[in-house]
Amino acid sequence: MRAWQVERRKRTRQLIELGGLVIKAGIVELTNDDRTTIYGAMLWMAAKLQSDEGEHARNLWTAKGRQTFDGERREEQMGGRA
Repeated sequence: MRAWQVERRKRTRQLIELGGLVIKAGIVELTNDDRTTIYGAMLWMAAKLQSDEGEHARNLWTAKGRQTFDGERREEQMGGRA
């Protein structure tokens, strides 16, 4: 496989995974799939990360994401044992 094909597949996978996170977080339903609202929220998030409060926001959001991923993982493990 050519290098550009490998890079294209990596990029496609990344985009699919990021889109999955938007869906998983419930953003699509909460905004009625309003792409301008979703984009505006992401722009707000980017501005927040670039601000003086960026590191604090990143730490909070990372902790929340980790907590949620860990909880989902525990639920999956518990579901497999039942």
